[in-house]
Amino acid sequence: MPAKKPTRKTTRKAAPKKTARKTTRKAPARAVSPRRRGGPAAEAPAQPFKITYATLAVPSEELHIRYEVALGKVRESLGGTVPMVIGGQPRYAERTFEDRSPINTDWLLGIFQRGTPEDVADAVAAAKAAFPAWSRTPWTERVKILRRAADLISERAFELAALMSLEVGKNRLEALGDVEETADLIRYYCDQMEAHDGYVVPMKQESPKHHNRSVLKPYGVWAVISPFNFPLALAGGPAGAALLAGNTVVFKPASDTPYVGYRLYEIFRDAGVPEGAFNYITGSGSEVGDPLVLHPDVAGITFTGSYEVGMSIYRKVAASTRYPKPIILEMGGKNPVIISRHADLDRAALGCMRSAFGLQGQKCSAASRIYVERPVRDAFLEKFLDLTSKIRIGDPTQRDVFLGPVINRTAYEKFQRYVEILRRDGVVLFGGNVLTDGEFAKGYFVEPTVVDGLPPDHPLLREEMFLPITCIVTVDSLEEAMRYANAVDYGLTAGFYSNDPEEIQWFFDHIEAGVTYVNRAAGATTGAWPGYQPFGGWKASGSTGRGAGGPYYLIQYLREQSQTVID
Repeated sequence: MPAKKPTRKTTRKAAPKKTARKTTRKAPARAVSPRRRGGPAAEAPAQPFKITYATLAVPSEELHIRYEVALGKVRESLGGTVPMVIGGQPRYAERTFEDRSPINTDWLLGIFQRGTPEDVADAVAAAKAAFPAWSRTPWTERVKILRRAADLISERAFELAALMSLEVGKNRLEALGDVEETADLIRYYCDQMEAHDGYVVPMKQESPKHHNRSVLKPYGVWAVISPFNFPLALAGGPAGAALLAGNTVVFKPASDTPYVGYRLYEIFRDAGVPEGAFNYITGSGSEVGDPLVLHPDVAGITFTGSYEVGMSIYRKVAASTRYPKPIILEMGGKNPVIISRHADLDRAALGCMRSAFGLQGQKCSAASRIYVERPVRDAFLEKFLDLTSKIRIGDPTQRDVFLGPVINRTAYEKFQRYVEILRRDGVVLFGGNVLTDGEFAKGYFVEPTVVDGLPPDHPLLREEMFLPITCIVTVDSLEEAMRYANAVDYGLTAGFYSNDPEEIQWFFDHIEAGVTYVNRAAGATTGAWPGYQPFGGWKASGSTGRGAGGPYYLIQYLREQSQTVID
């Protein structure tokens, strides 16, 4: 059925007043002594602040000082050989692979192990052996250990962020957000475990002699396979939840970001997670990933990545397993923004720019389609293109750089193929070029790209590109925009800009997405934070409909047992 037409107002409402999120967590308590402009060493002030994607818009000077000191330390430590860790012991393979920075491929970050199916089997065996003791550890003790892990992440935030910038190409502010989000995901799950008293619930009694209760228990060995774009949050979040629930973990990071994954292992180890309860393996999908998800002793799986790989895992496991297993798939998005004629266009332009081009568009939540009502199209485009033209591209470890490189040569070449199609079938209003001169010569740098004029049913308005490309579509009504917005397989995030309360409610009533935002300048479709916005998708974007950082996520790592005792 067509979406019901929203009631139009004849007057515009005032935009809601912006509020700043309060800062409560203290920064790590350690002194740093950076050099400023060749002057004497200066000690960083111990200013308390809390990092979130929203508060990063106005970062403190202390944040930059600490990051730059950490970056220097991290650069000095790079280039070595990093093992896998199985059962608490380092494991080296016959073959290795290099981890190089997409900023400059001359920068060797480390040498990592190309694992084998035998390594996977050993890691699963180690996790299985560790499961009885870890699962029987009182949940209160597991909470203490995971809270220590979260605190270690915060204490090491700047070193982790600096490494992430070098390995992913993520700018310093987004890297710091990724790190602190990881800590807050784990803290939120600890809060949930405590709030539910370990998920032991008394049930009704048939008589005074009957004692019934529901108890949630862990499954066993859990596989966690993480993506490159949020190499800490989308690894530490699910792994932390699995461990907190009493499962043991075999963790495989993306091959583009193994170093941040190794640092996560160190954090869990230093927090007190016992040997074998968290195992770290590296290698290709065919040699490590497939054997891991298909191993008969793996009881549950969390995969974050593309729809194609996620659905392949889903089908392969279903065809091979003796009985159903929980599979948490967090997949892609083709996220729409709808801009009403009653929108605050300054806010809409800023929110769209940040969501379309943050992390080079390499987010499943990126704003890749912008539907704007015709009466405000030209005014919106003027503001949006002006903001886009001011984006600084370059080495993302530099203070004022917003757009770093795409992750690898495959993405770099895919950008060029997409732009060729977009030039043929539409109009490139801005960008569309690769950058190869000077500081860009040895990295994978491309321009933020804005496209207009594609037919509304064009394939690239349905396909996730995962690049800094966004497409403008002019519509004559909100109903038309909503029809296009929902006409894709994905349903992850969506944004809306309007100052009309009835239009806002209409948007919520009709949009098919798991994470929705209205009038968000910090990001039209991006920026969910644990405990504030649960993050999970509908349709092809996710398999469970329960968002990370929300009240229903942790229980996915637990299964129910009904217990009855009769006197």
